Amino acid sequence: MKSEFYDALELIQKEKGIPKSYMLEKIKAGIVSSIRRDKQIPPDNVDVVFDENAKTVRVFTKKTVVEDVVYPSIEISLDQAQQIDPSYSVGDTVEFDCDTSSVGRIAAKVGKNVIIQAINEAVNGSLLQEFEEMKGTIVTGVVSRVDERGKCIYIEIKDYEMQMFEKDLIPGEKPKDGDRIKVCVSDVKRGAKSQEIVLSRSNAEFLRCLFEIEVPEIADGTVEIKAISREAGSRSKVAVLSHDVNVDAVGSCIGPKQARINAIVSNLNGERIDLIKYSDDPEEFVAAALSPANVRIHELNPESKSCKVIVPADQLSLAIGKTGQNVRLAARLTGYRIDIVAE
Repeated sequence: MKSEFYDALELIQKEKGIPKSYMLEKIKAGIVSSIRRDKQIPPDNVDVVFDENAKTVRVFTKKTVVEDVVYPSIEISLDQAQQIDPSYSVGDTVEFDCDTSSVGRIAAKVGKNVIIQAINEAVNGSLLQEFEEMKGTIVTGVVSRVDERGKCIYIEIKDYEMQMFEKDLIPGEKPKDGDRIKVCVSDVKRGAKSQEIVLSRSNAEFLRCLFEIEVPEIADGTVEIKAISREAGSRSKVAVLSHDVNVDAVGSCIGPKQARINAIVSNLNGERIDLIKYSDDPEEFVAAALSPANVRIHELNPESKSCKVIVPADQLSLAIGKTGQNVRLAARLTGYRIDIVAE
């Protein structure tokens, strides 16, 4: 076999990160499978030897020397063996070089499929490992194509083409071919028959990652995001807590002249963000979560995670929000079931 074979393996190892030894092992299995099927002999009687220094590949079958031949495909008589080499005796193994070009079309196809499947598994395995390390982070890709029928887009990330479904996009956005787009690697699923890398712009993790990028105090741990409730494309509430008495959690997220919060919103197609100061006191936290309405906690039960909130009549609609969005997001943020009553 020509040296181009080994050069190709070197290139695949460099570009795809698949070890050359792994590929040689799988290629050997594919060749053995082809020869076994073509010549109807057990796989133990077929062998492949790769010589990387000489840039050659030797494929051969093996037969055992016997007195009387019962299985011609794997046995050779002593007389025949000694015609090849007089030194052969019963029990020795005689090797016969194979002309791989004579392997039948069907057998060759079987071997080819084994090799392709093995390489695909290795590529997918290294790909999954790479993206598992990026899980919970934001990556930037380029939209390579839009599938209107399948309601999904394909994004090229690190030379790989990833599928992203419409439900994981921010409602209303319509990416086009060639657009640069930020996405969160929200999950990497390994199944027995399939693997999936889940990309999202609509989940809470995407919003959390944007804050980590734009707000240094969150990135270094000075300010912590305690909870997020989000209705993508419309409105989100983010509860933040400062671990430094000299640092204002909400102010840090807003930034000078609202630069930080504006940078985040620009990545969300104008989605509204309510920044809430987190408190360990449930009453304070629930009241803050219902902002911009000014409310008074009347009854709060930590065991049942429920509370009754009194709201001035002129702020009732503000507390509830359009289609109940404000109270709904506040309930998700705090984990409390909130019953709003007009004063």
